[in-house]
Amino acid sequence: MLIDATKLINYPVLSLHVGGMIAKTTKIIIDPDDLKIVGFELMGPDVGGENGTVLQIKDIREFSDIGMVVDSIDEFVNPEDVVKLDKIMSLGFELENMKVESKKGAKLGKVSRYLVNTENFMVQQFVVQRPFMKSFLDPELLIGRSEITKVTNDKIIVKDEEDKIKKGVAREDFVPNFVNPFRKPNPLRADSRTLDEQDKQ
Repeated sequence: MLIDATKLINYPVLSLHVGGMIAKTTKIIIDPDDLKIVGFELMGPDVGGENGTVLQIKDIREFSDIGMVVDSIDEFVNPEDVVKLDKIMSLGFELENMKVESKKGAKLGKVSRYLVNTENFMVQQFVVQRPFMKSFLDPELLIGRSEITKVTNDKIIVKDEEDKIKKGVAREDFVPNFVNPFRKPNPLRADSRTLDEQDKQ
């Protein structure tokens, strides 16, 4: 399932222990080595102090259209407590506005936004805003991660075969595929079994 990364900002974090929202996301943390989201910086009345300020992807139990579900606020960590996380955050890596070029050096534009696969939190596609002189024909390019050959501190380098780069923006679908404890049961739903129950058949 693909979702525009902008929708992951100000996203609710729900606690099974409390039975409600305990925080909201403020920033996406991406590992530039594999372009995977490793966590989110948070805000909330109980965030910080004795509690951590970051939610790592591995600690999210479920993800749905109403929030990210965790066991409790104890899942939050401080960057300095996790070596790899601290190292990634110290890089200050940001995808938005990064230059996109071909291997031959052709300037394709800048990243205006990107789409994330919510099943593994990998950055799957980039929406590239074209330079002014090229925007008349192709205002935007949609580049898949398979087209990327290298990511540096300030630009993304893609394959030279521009005809293989998809034009236009893919339609976003968001259909939760699990039973969410924060959503009331829908009596009209044909199959309310959990994924585990279905897999056993």
